[in-house]
Amino acid sequence: MRKQILSIVLACGLAAGNANLLSAWVIQNNAQSTPVTAKLDLRLPLEVKSTRFAVIGDSGTGENEQYEVARLMEMYRQQVKFDFVIMLGDNIYGSHSPKDFERKFDQPYKPLLDAGVKFYASLGNHDDPNDERLYKPFNMGGERYYSFRKGDVAFFALDSNYMDPKQLNWVEQNLRDSQGKWKICYFHHPLYNDGRTHGPDVDLRTQLVPLFQRYGVNAVFSGHEHVYERLKRENNIYYFILGNSAKLVSNDFRPSEQMIKGFDTDRGFMLVEISGDKLYFQTISRSGATIDSGMLPQIQTAQPAKAGR
Repeated sequence: MRKQILSIVLACGLAAGNANLLSAWVIQNNAQSTPVTAKLDLRLPLEVKSTRFAVIGDSGTGENEQYEVARLMEMYRQQVKFDFVIMLGDNIYGSHSPKDFERKFDQPYKPLLDAGVKFYASLGNHDDPNDERLYKPFNMGGERYYSFRKGDVAFFALDSNYMDPKQLNWVEQNLRDSQGKWKICYFHHPLYNDGRTHGPDVDLRTQLVPLFQRYGVNAVFSGHEHVYERLKRENNIYYFILGNSAKLVSNDFRPSEQMIKGFDTDRGFMLVEISGDKLYFQTISRSGATIDSGMLPQIQTAQPAKAGR
């Protein structure tokens, strides 16, 4: 009977183009173990041997909205087959007891974790580095900042709370030595931002942008502002802000010429696919609507020769 009802609801939802109906059914009926075969509004090409991942930011509230976004992520994972998620900070709001990690991370993302999806966290201003960098499901290896490689893509997770000389030296050395075809940096505080609540971190921008330019960073993802924003390319670098995976500040923008797309009326997450010299992206709201999508070409930049050459 349950399967028959599910089929009817999915069929009605698809016929009406009603993503709300689909997601509402999944949310209300605990679809963590229910395979979803309905066709979603997928905008990625799913090319062979591409690198695919999801992006969440400011996610760790333990509230219903976080669970709803997480369940929609699992629906898309079944089609996209992404196998990792980058986290843009504020992963655990409030206290950091074992019950908090359970309620604010383990339970909402259980279907993804059970499917083998790995989460790679960066630290936000509401995070406790002493707990989170040691929390194994965050894959931080006990460090405040770290790097990892997936296919042709090198990822650099930074701690924007405390950009001391030691971390800056690490950033420069690792960007310089990286053999990744793509270089993606992600951290909590945005360098460019049209939000009213927080705005850009200009001091951090002064510290990081020269290194990003010098060593060929291609894209930067940040959270903190509880909205979604895509900005015009700056110095051949693409900038995304996604701080609304659980938190939201409505009507937060001061629109400017640097904004390509802004969304501040609901929660959401991103899907990203990198193939060859192309970055495909799709930003999806809690209702299942596509907020933003497209393809961004890799911009080749000259990089300094390494020592000894």
